[in-house]
Amino acid sequence: MPLRDARRVLRGWRRTRPFWGGLLLILGGAELLIIPLSPLTVLVSLGLGGIAAIGIGIALMVAGLFLWLLPHAHHYVSVNALILSVLSFAATNLGGFLIGMILGIAGSAMGFGWTPVADDDRDAAGRPRLREGQGTRTLAVLLPVVLAGTALWGAAPAKAAPGDGEIVAARTPPTITTTLFAPKGFIVAGVRDIPTADGPMKVMVLRMNAASLTDYRLTTRDGSRELSLGAETLDLSGKVTLYLTKFKGCIQGILCLTFTPDRLPVPPLVPPFVFITQVSAEQALVTSDSIVAGGLRLEARA
Repeated sequence: MPLRDARRVLRGWRRTRPFWGGLLLILGGAELLIIPLSPLTVLVSLGLGGIAAIGIGIALMVAGLFLWLLPHAHHYVSVNALILSVLSFAATNLGGFLIGMILGIAGSAMGFGWTPVADDDRDAAGRPRLREGQGTRTLAVLLPVVLAGTALWGAAPAKAAPGDGEIVAARTPPTITTTLFAPKGFIVAGVRDIPTADGPMKVMVLRMNAASLTDYRLTTRDGSRELSLGAETLDLSGKVTLYLTKFKGCIQGILCLTFTPDRLPVPPLVPPFVFITQVSAEQALVTSDSIVAGGLRLEARA
């Protein structure tokens, strides 16, 4: 019975990769792609929104194919697909009138939470039993709910923590550059004013559990001399808080953006395993329980 054998082969192939996550990404990308090509020209007359919908739609469909063909890279592909799905709400026609965005977020969550079947379990008869680590799939399904909730909370200005008002920042924020910024538990906590010698300064507040920076360099001026502090590696851990007046970098080394206190990223909750390259920022203040530097050097120039 060839049809039965084909179904068995298809079932075995499907169980070795995040099939349903890839399928949802392909469907979400197709929905984003179809809308600007449909006759609803009045509804989608949003300038570059139609072009962005075509680009993001194709990218989501390619991400779905990658989940099928390269299942070992499902974490990296899912994070990038999640970023594109969320961005589609602002860059396209409301994320394909929410349908394409929701399909993309759900597919990314399922792809990220997928757990491969052990080799000696693939030929077992009956339904696949609960595997160790499968709980991460449940957490991944909840990720869209977390994103939706934090999108409303993160836009509000952050309130000062007790005792924060006693910290006075520098008049001119030092310039920070790093080739790689890898945060853990990264949350955009909003906007607030911090005191300086010249009065309050509006900053973005970024909180995280830990962060590692590569090729770190801080440049500031003390009177007429320029001071430069560099380190090959810089590791921050324990209630890390950054107060920035400007942040510029490339998310996953691909999507390059610039953020200021008047232009915050959406959503406020950054997906896990994200990294940012070619970072340039103006840092008013930083607090952390622990800072460990490797290859530290200090320079002074007139």
